[in-house]
Amino acid sequence: MAIALRQAKIMQELTKLPGWVFRRNALAKEFKFGSFREALSFMVRVGFEAEAMNHHPEWTNVYNRVAVRLNTHDGGGKVTAKDVALAGKIQAISWVG
Repeated sequence: MAIALRQAKIMQELTKLPGWVFRRNALAKEFKFGSFREALSFMVRVGFEAEAMNHHPEWTNVYNRVAVRLNTHDGGGKVTAKDVALAGKIQAISWVG
């Protein structure tokens, strides 16, 4: 079972994740791309990273926007180190901020 991070630790980690916020027990960010094709290619690339980590985001896509929400089910629906790690990978993949 994953261990939930304390809010102080989450806030510390957010300083390394531009644009990410802690909201409703999750790390969240919305990405805006130039087109649907760009948004979809981002999602595919993130999907490979998420699958490799066996940690999958909750996300939505509408045209050129992708909203990502991360928390850990076996961590009680709270933010864990797995979420921070995946957010870092997602941030590194994104070319829009």
